[in-house]
Amino acid sequence: MTGPTRTDRLPVPPGKSGCPINLTVELLGDRWSLVVLRDLMFGGHRRFRGLLGNSVEGIASNVLASRLAKLVEAGLLTRHDDPSHRQKIEYRLTEAAIQLVPVMTELGAWGSRWLPASRELSIRAELLARGGPELGERFMDELRAVHLEGRPQPADGVLAELTLAYERAAAGGE
Repeated sequence: MTGPTRTDRLPVPPGKSGCPINLTVELLGDRWSLVVLRDLMFGGHRRFRGLLGNSVEGIASNVLASRLAKLVEAGLLTRHDDPSHRQKIEYRLTEAAIQLVPVMTELGAWGSRWLPASRELSIRAELLARGGPELGERFMDELRAVHLEGRPQPADGVLAELTLAYERAAAGGE
């Protein structure tokens, strides 16, 4: 993962300090932003209704709308009109959001280790952590193809493998 150059910084306010950890917490530290990004990355949901209806945590529609707008404004998501329906919007991850995959993987692995997390909701992060940087890079490349290039989600990609592991764990068959 390489850092952004001076010309491609996210369009966010300067923050309380120049500390990169503080700036990141100011951007992503609310209750819902990382959950919305997680659902876009690992859930494959890209429309408002899909994000709302598949939210395990039960995010309220007004909160989801607010977080999506915040993440778009911050440069972590882009909005795309659906040509088949004038009122449908698709949200896609930007490169900056895709580069959060290793952070999300480590957060999930840490939570699986130290918190009373459910097996089925832990399995994706655990598999990515066990797969190391190579699997993480493959997943990020897949997200780039889907979110940056607009290609369809591959049926045999990393997300499909992670989803199958989740479904097996949820059914009790790991």
